[in-house]
Amino acid sequence: MVVVDVALLRWPMEEDRRQALAARGGSRLLLVEADTAAPDAIDCLEDWIRLPASQDDIDARCRAIATRAMVHNSETPGLDPDGVLRVGAGWVSLPPLEARLMSALLERFGAVVSRDNLSRTGWPTGAPGRNALDVHMLRLRRRIAPLGLAIRTVRSRGYLLEAGELQMVQPA
Repeated sequence: MVVVDVALLRWPMEEDRRQALAARGGSRLLLVEADTAAPDAIDCLEDWIRLPASQDDIDARCRAIATRAMVHNSETPGLDPDGVLRVGAGWVSLPPLEARLMSALLERFGAVVSRDNLSRTGWPTGAPGRNALDVHMLRLRRRIAPLGLAIRTVRSRGYLLEAGELQMVQPA
């Protein structure tokens, strides 16, 4: 699960903090007082809402910013010849068998890869059994989860590699 922090800032009182967060690529929701002019957004990681606002409205704006942040910061995962899977600044080392399985999933990122294709890729000389693929896919899921990637099972078809679920966190 990928976590996107959305900072809530009183504007214009916290302009210095706004600029610092923007410089670091942080997501921001500006809370604008009723009698203050609306700010111009610096980038797609920022939005504003006029106070008073309901918590539901604030949460909706935060979800929208978090979604934009995911798209803005997304990078296609890559696997190097040494079995290191990289996504943005994150990485994880994969054992040779799991690296072969991952290469097949990456070739069709966001699309279903059949069980047969994965078995042939993982075990070119023949798979040791049906459960072997399932066991290694489970291990692979656990390894890649911290990178914000997820492997989904598509019943009777195969597996699909995609960006993981988004979780929004608002600092206190």
